[in-house]
Amino acid sequence: MRPLRLLAAVTGSPRLLAAAPRTGTAPVHVPPDSLSGAGGTAPAPDRPSSRTRLRAWAELLRVSALFTVPGDALAGAAATGRRPGRGTALGVGASLCLYEAGMALNDWADREEDAVDRPHRPIPSGRVAPGAALAAAGALTAAGLALAARAGRPALAVASGLAATVWAYDLRLKHTRLGPAAMASARALDLLLGATATAGAASAAPGPAGTHAAPGPAGAHPPSAALPAALALGAHTYAVTAVSRHEVQGGSTAAPLAALAGVAGLGAAALRGRPAHGEPSPAPATGTLLLPAFVTAYLRTAAVPLLHAVLNPSPPLTRRAVGGGIRAMIPLQATLAARAGSPLVGLAAMGLVPLARALSRKVSPT
Repeated sequence: MRPLRLLAAVTGSPRLLAAAPRTGTAPVHVPPDSLSGAGGTAPAPDRPSSRTRLRAWAELLRVSALFTVPGDALAGAAATGRRPGRGTALGVGASLCLYEAGMALNDWADREEDAVDRPHRPIPSGRVAPGAALAAAGALTAAGLALAARAGRPALAVASGLAATVWAYDLRLKHTRLGPAAMASARALDLLLGATATAGAASAAPGPAGTHAAPGPAGAHPPSAALPAALALGAHTYAVTAVSRHEVQGGSTAAPLAALAGVAGLGAAALRGRPAHGEPSPAPATGTLLLPAFVTAYLRTAAVPLLHAVLNPSPPLTRRAVGGGIRAMIPLQATLAARAGSPLVGLAAMGLVPLARALSRKVSPT
């Protein structure tokens, strides 16, 4: 074997094998593109799988927090003294769409800030395009308003105010002193949307003997009766939002301490013997049994992580307190429904707790 072929055999070099003369065989042609890639088409990079894209959108929309939304409409319906119906379902659908619109818009508005503080988020990590997030926010807002419109003009008016508050918070008010108040207003409006949609759809239903409206049930109330419940939910949201401003850097004991005091006050108010002005009385039998259980679940979910954040205001414990405050909205909604005389509606809302807890282990609600 000649020296050149011997070297090629030892090194395994295809160029040397092609160049070395061989006796009795034709030369081996080795395309240069297969060696260096120059002059050829490079293989296209693998596209993200459908599962990867789905997870990115789940993180963007914070789907684990989605289970805290239906209870707003249920508590609003309970405050009107009506059973959940078609209008309540439309209110839930509108609330879900507007909530997710706010999540997508939030990450779009914070994309430059997240590139520094949270580079793992879907937009700065490149898993979701900014334009796609903004388009999703617009489409979800339109869908939410369309669903609310089907429940009547009053529901559409409330939903329009809710949508305007969401967009104003994400685009302008979030990093101002008005941020927590705007977020609290959005959550209060969401509960009022459920009350208005429930009452509006019920009044639009055909009544007997050719009348244009079905008569309301005995003890039915106007949507304004939901104001005390909306204020309670708004107060909780204000406290959680104030704490969330420190979840990246930590270091604040004042915010979680104030939130802890607010949570304790809401729990104590829910257990008072007499409902607040404008609230209907709870059902005496079932409500007496379930109301304390709902309040206990609310305090355990919200107060315990807040106490930990007070004792050690580190970023991980502060984020845990925010997550607990978000999940605590479900037992708070159940409490408000039971306090309004619909403990079974509250029990139905509590059925969302295991789903929210399980999904929060996979997708962070914050």
